[in-house]
Amino acid sequence: MIGFPILSLITFLPVAGMVLILFMKKEQAATVKYLTIGVTAVQVVLALILLANYNYTAAGVYQEKSFQFIEKFRWINITGISWIGNVKIDYFMGIDGLSMPMVLLTALISFIAAISSWTIEKSVKGYFALFLLLDAGMMGVFVALDFFLFYIFWELMLLPMYFLIGIWGGPRKEYAAIKFFIYTLFGSVFILLVMIGLYFSATELMGDGTRVHTFSLLALMNPANYSADGILSALNPNNFRLIAYIALFAGFAIKIPMFPFHTWLPDAHVEAPTPISVILAGVLLKMGTYGILRISYPIFPDITRELMWYIGLFGMINIVYGALVALAQKDFKKLIAYSSVSHMGYVLLGMASLTTVGINGAVFQMFNHGTITAMLFLIVGVIYDRAHTRGLYDFGGLATKLPMYTGFVTVAFFAAIGLPSMSGFVSEMLVFVGSFGASSTRIIAMISTLGILLGAAYMLWTLQRIFFGPLNEKWASLNDLDTREYIMFIPLTIIIFFLGVYPSGMLNIMNSSVNTLVQFVTTTVSTTSLSGL
Repeated sequence: MIGFPILSLITFLPVAGMVLILFMKKEQAATVKYLTIGVTAVQVVLALILLANYNYTAAGVYQEKSFQFIEKFRWINITGISWIGNVKIDYFMGIDGLSMPMVLLTALISFIAAISSWTIEKSVKGYFALFLLLDAGMMGVFVALDFFLFYIFWELMLLPMYFLIGIWGGPRKEYAAIKFFIYTLFGSVFILLVMIGLYFSATELMGDGTRVHTFSLLALMNPANYSADGILSALNPNNFRLIAYIALFAGFAIKIPMFPFHTWLPDAHVEAPTPISVILAGVLLKMGTYGILRISYPIFPDITRELMWYIGLFGMINIVYGALVALAQKDFKKLIAYSSVSHMGYVLLGMASLTTVGINGAVFQMFNHGTITAMLFLIVGVIYDRAHTRGLYDFGGLATKLPMYTGFVTVAFFAAIGLPSMSGFVSEMLVFVGSFGASSTRIIAMISTLGILLGAAYMLWTLQRIFFGPLNEKWASLNDLDTREYIMFIPLTIIIFFLGVYPSGMLNIMNSSVNTLVQFVTTTVSTTSLSGL
């Protein structure tokens, strides 16, 4: 649509920046930082160009014409393998209403995190090189339309995140990094096994009339492409579709993280440096829910319909359990980490409703959670840089000493609570409207409203302990925000209020795609779709 491969550019621009950094001298630390900020700023511009040229009405599930800015060519082509047949893998990229918000979020959060990384002094070249590699992996996940390519990007971000936590993290950084790596790799093995099973179960029609096995997500979403004897075909009497769905869902659920796979997240957040916590909460967690919506739902619509109540149940557990544990925390950063677990539960609850309103709310909550929680972790980083402590009982009365900082904290806290006129309110409201509208998740939604009350309790109690009451004289010399910190907070604050007042600015992007996805998942019957084979 634009005339050049903009998706490849926005994905691999950070890799080019990483290569430039590796050729720089270690004495050029400031240049390295400026380059990283420049690369991520260009990504934001490219994301806005995508948005400006985006067709809001295009929608579909497995039709190629439903996706925009498509880039597709034969990447790997191996012939003559007798027991497999021809191996065809495409370099296939494109976006729709599910991925466009995530592309915007990834570009924005990467830019904010790059600015936050200015204070990094240890091994500057290595840090920013890994930072940009992580950025490329995250962006690639949201634009890939070939399962093989998706999986490469999914695994690509694992290595830099491991080192960014393990080298630049806190006192227990090695433990947190290894735990993150093992959990995520464990889930990746499940995804890999299902990906291979799907490859051998489906075929794609070529231009010459022949059929070859494929990793194309669009082909895998089309029930007519499955052979009757495929191990994951609905017509196979000994099929393993339920097992495959659970394995694939578990692989994505670990990244969310969904209870009981959540235990790696608080450790990773507490030990990670502030910019990496921002990326972890702002973008990485969304890869799990995005994977479920992009891959699990349209490829296994029949199983999705059968298990939607259980998905909602786990969402409810995330909401209530995460909020209760957050209420018990004494460490500021760990409190925000558990609040993140709770708020991702709203995404699961909306997804479980299988309604257009609920899933719109879930995708909107993914974006809003990314901006709000990123702001919350930046807030923790600002106070830790000054006081070198995160204990909630170590402070008191900071509102009189740090008025501007207190103002941004109040905005972020009330956005997380879901105050009307802020973005979090709209997405949570849509999630509850959608889940109340579905009979299977109505009771679960009623219980989940406890999360709103508990969220208000731990946020307001935290605000009181840190900012109100008499000033702890130990912090009488603390300085308020500097220019760099204003640059981090102001864009996020504007987005929170803009989408709170005008949510259609984001909902219009996703509505057509979500509506088509819901219709496909709720009406597709795999067995009848295969009757023509």
